[in-house]
Amino acid sequence: METPDTPASAAPTTSVADLDWSAASADPRYRAAVVDLLGALAYGELAAFERLAEDAKLAPGLADKAALARMAAAEFQHFEQLTERLRGIDEEPTAAMEPFAAPLDEFHRLTAPSDWLEGLVKAYVGDAIAADFYREVASRLDSDTRSLVLGVLDDTGHASFAVEKVRSAIAADPRLGGRLALWARRLMGEALSQAQRVVADRDALSTMLVGGVADGFDLAEIGRMFSRITEAHTKRMAALDLSA
Repeated sequence: METPDTPASAAPTTSVADLDWSAASADPRYRAAVVDLLGALAYGELAAFERLAEDAKLAPGLADKAALARMAAAEFQHFEQLTERLRGIDEEPTAAMEPFAAPLDEFHRLTAPSDWLEGLVKAYVGDAIAADFYREVASRLDSDTRSLVLGVLDDTGHASFAVEKVRSAIAADPRLGGRLALWARRLMGEALSQAQRVVADRDALSTMLVGGVADGFDLAEIGRMFSRITEAHTKRMAALDLSA
């Protein structure tokens, strides 16, 4: 029963995060944002598959080569899950990925590793920054899309593999630490710049982040989000025995 102090308008509103895909996608702006998100993720997984396959060629031994090949296969499975979902919502995967191909390719061109260890650090740092960003976004997605996104962000085993190999290399030759720390800082800067450019160029994604499609984000929260991503990067650097 309503009282004079409890207007009907005070009833709680439904968050996108409380809806499933069929209900949330009724908003065309939200649908466009999710298609962009899935397209960016799909191309990122395809690029990760290609990069790990290339990194395997630099592996110093057969066991390392095989480990990277298994991780590459897992990334391709994630890619197939995302493209299957895009087709399932009547979107062409290639068209959804196309806007993100050039900026992601440019990021990889600017951060091409010169050796095996730089490749490991790049995968560990770069992939983790991207995963942190997408997990932040996932908290504002509908339940069906959130489940898919979090599933494809699962670690394929590369994090523990990279930490073990890099720490062992630094223990054997401490001089490597300085070079790899500088490399990781460069990766951090390039990854954040690339993420900001992609979002700025895609109206649906930027609207999702600052509010108006997926509720709850505002400009102040964007700043806090990137602070959380930076803090997580600092912890990963420590896990590698590198200073941030």
